[in-house]
Amino acid sequence: MAKPAQGAKYRGSIHDFPGFDPNQDAEALYTAMKGFGSDKEAILDIITSRSNRQRQEICQSYKSLYGKDLIADLNELDMLDIREIFRTKYEKSLYSMIKNDTSGEYKKSLLKLCGGDDDAAGQFFPEAAQVAYQMWELSAVARVELKGTVRPANDFNPDADAKALRKAMKGLGTDEDTIIDIITHRSNAQRQQIRQTFKSHFGRDLMSDLKSEISGDLARLILGLMMPPAHYDAKQLKKAMEGAGTDEKALIEILATRTNAEIRAINEAYKEDYHKSLEDALSSDTSGHFRRILISLATGNREEGGENLDQAREDAQEIADTPSGDKTSLETRFMTILCTRSYPHLRRVFQEFIKMTNYDVEHTIKKEMSGDVRDAFVAIVQSVKNKPLFFADKLYKSMKGAGTDEKTLTRIMVSRSEIDLLNIRREFIEKYDKSLHQAIEGDTSGDFLKALLALCGGED
Repeated sequence: MAKPAQGAKYRGSIHDFPGFDPNQDAEALYTAMKGFGSDKEAILDIITSRSNRQRQEICQSYKSLYGKDLIADLNELDMLDIREIFRTKYEKSLYSMIKNDTSGEYKKSLLKLCGGDDDAAGQFFPEAAQVAYQMWELSAVARVELKGTVRPANDFNPDADAKALRKAMKGLGTDEDTIIDIITHRSNAQRQQIRQTFKSHFGRDLMSDLKSEISGDLARLILGLMMPPAHYDAKQLKKAMEGAGTDEKALIEILATRTNAEIRAINEAYKEDYHKSLEDALSSDTSGHFRRILISLATGNREEGGENLDQAREDAQEIADTPSGDKTSLETRFMTILCTRSYPHLRRVFQEFIKMTNYDVEHTIKKEMSGDVRDAFVAIVQSVKNKPLFFADKLYKSMKGAGTDEKTLTRIMVSRSEIDLLNIRREFIEKYDKSLHQAIEGDTSGDFLKALLALCGGED
């Protein structure tokens, strides 16, 4: 079982919280719940650290300030998620805290809102496990059509495009709007034709001309779109390993989500562009189990068949039987299965694992592992579960809070634009109650914003 975070201490209702201000707490709860996404840690901190009397005062202040019922607003949150956070942090169920520390109608309302006791029958979070199990039952038969937002342009004319791009960059000033319009509305194959035509007509390299005319975030986006996909991914991997530090998140994002064919093409591109094998580069820049995971993924030898129910049960049993605390053995067993089995087969393994343990495999990884190894395994699991949702989460985090992670934002928008960006858009709005278009609009500006919105392809 996960230990409480350092300093985490469950506080009951015996003592009032010092310096209590119901209006301030009401405002903090409102802020934590508004917008897309919610600060569940902040919500839990207030709920668990105030006395029963103080909580009821907060409800009254919330009603007075916002004309809304706090319990009803809390009911709109993902309560299973909040329960899991509470259970992991305090080693006690939220249900039992409410039952022991509240009373009257307020207690009844909160227990109904909570929905279940995660300490029941000694099981951790059984309801979430059942939800996950049902999801795998559906995924076993579901066939989701993946769609990008960028498609081959109709009536494509590489001569006209090459001339328009030359005109946009010739003389004083640069016509960024024309560059954005052409590059973002052509498929990658069409862009390669434009490059060849540009060189034939003008004896100039289009990439070099673009580099000299545009800069910053816009340049990284446009130049990325102009590269063949395998060479773009190879460059992102190279950049992730350059310099003093390593961008482990970028390595994981690319290697954990690409198909066998894509991985093999990346290997060829890396060797061609950098005169060194990708495996050698990974070996030089990473270490331990994390290196072994990345090298295994970089072989591009994942099985491609369907599920095998008997083998899925054996695989689930293999990772379920690992003794608690035997981190090395657990990591080895997970790597053997997660890095080699096909996606359909892994979905069945996850389902069988839930049936055997009442745990979701992702939660087990987060509880038992740490660091880059944990992040790599979680990325594989999330990609197997729902790859568009995995990327939607990455995009959301790249724009969340102060500052923007332009590198991650650009990398995903470029690499997924012709594959599944439309699916990613749908997952984004479903999870965060805000469209990807709106998020980009609120977090970027200028020509970079225009180019991103063109790739996004529309408002949901």
